[in-house]
Amino acid sequence: MSNRDRTTVVILGAGKGGMAVLELLTHLPGVEIAGITDQSAAAPGLQYASQLGIPITQDLVSLISLQGINLIVNVTGDPHLDLLIATHKNPETEVLGGFASKVLWDFVQHASQIQSQLFQTEKLAGMGTFASGIAHDINNPLYILLAFAQNILEETDVSRIHEQTRSIMEAGKRIQGICQHITQYARSTNADNTTAVEVNDKLDEALNIARYATTLQDLSIVRRYGEHVEVFVNPGELFQVLVNLMTNAIHAMERKGTLTLSTCCENGVGKISIADTGSGIPTENLEKIFDPFFTTKPPGQGTGLGLHNVKAIIKKYRGELKVESEVGKGTTFTIELPRSSI
Repeated sequence: MSNRDRTTVVILGAGKGGMAVLELLTHLPGVEIAGITDQSAAAPGLQYASQLGIPITQDLVSLISLQGINLIVNVTGDPHLDLLIATHKNPETEVLGGFASKVLWDFVQHASQIQSQLFQTEKLAGMGTFASGIAHDINNPLYILLAFAQNILEETDVSRIHEQTRSIMEAGKRIQGICQHITQYARSTNADNTTAVEVNDKLDEALNIARYATTLQDLSIVRRYGEHVEVFVNPGELFQVLVNLMTNAIHAMERKGTLTLSTCCENGVGKISIADTGSGIPTENLEKIFDPFFTTKPPGQGTGLGLHNVKAIIKKYRGELKVESEVGKGTTFTIELPRSSI
């Protein structure tokens, strides 16, 4: 992209409004954020910008007067800044402030709510996909629980009663674990909960859910985990990304194949790869798969929002999502995200 096609922006104010504007602008490929400032060093927008590698400063004048700035977004709500901005900005730099910035902030909030609703809708729609697998996993310990409970009614040997009670407790804990995994997946994500996430643990958590994608599985799981692979993201959103990609991989293999999960760190970037030995994606569909509502699944078996949401989440954290596929051999999705040390 040439400089002529790029809009360079600085943000004044890193509180709730500045944070929302920052999240919006980082989604836009034609926007470069040259810096953000706030009087408070603890402002959430400064912390988030630091993790994304965006310059932060408390020197307001130096930020306003930067060369090559196309737009100053003032979300401080401080009317006294108008004169300071007019005095120090470059003549070609435009300013978005006052009521205009409030409208932008309202729009950002509305767009964020819609995006969250789309994410939640996709997760709840996925519950139908997992239903048969969940029922299968719950049925086995439930059968054990009922059988031993029936035995206890007729048992007089105390030691046998204790032994069978322990089996009932173990079966109950298995059912409890399944319910906890499902609850964790289905609940809404707190959009402000951004932190350092241990990738290997999150992959294993996601696998606990994704394995319900089909019953009667004959799948091999290969883990190739690097050590101490951390990325700075919302844990719930990363969890959703991983569940979605694993579920797609399991479906592509039609109950038989190898799912390979790999992680590593390279040059300040955490890498996650999810590879399957399934049917592969035709070349003509590789660009379409991220489009909203595009799906190759039969009616009623897919919303077409899964990969679109996955890409939106990765872009939110200035990451990259890559896909390689060969028809008849399989597909590999690779996620690259900044590590928390940036």
